[in-house]
Amino acid sequence: MLEALISLDLDPGLRNAMSALRYCVDAENGHHVDNPSPQELVELIGGLNRTDNTFVTVLPDEDDPWWYASVSRLDEGTYEVEYRDLGCEEHRRSTLTDREEIVRDLTVWLAARGDRS
Repeated sequence: MLEALISLDLDPGLRNAMSALRYCVDAENGHHVDNPSPQELVELIGGLNRTDNTFVTVLPDEDDPWWYASVSRLDEGTYEVEYRDLGCEEHRRSTLTDREEIVRDLTVWLAARGDRS
């Protein structure tokens, strides 16, 4: 199922916004990826565990970030996803079990950040 996400069917406007956005992902274990593809997001989230790599954080590639998203592994198969955007005073959290849904929502949310830059 996750393989279908590799070819994430984004609206052309969202796809353009994503390509304009410069961001990075940092994992608790020190792994850093600049401008990860949806496939790399799947792999980063799939690599989370409950011992030494419990979260990943997505940030804009700038000195003073005004938004972030994070995905944390809570227990077997459960993740907390947090979105915060100071530019529009958004702050929300959700608990999900479907990695496909997490990456799809995260990708759309990131594209919206790129659309505003």
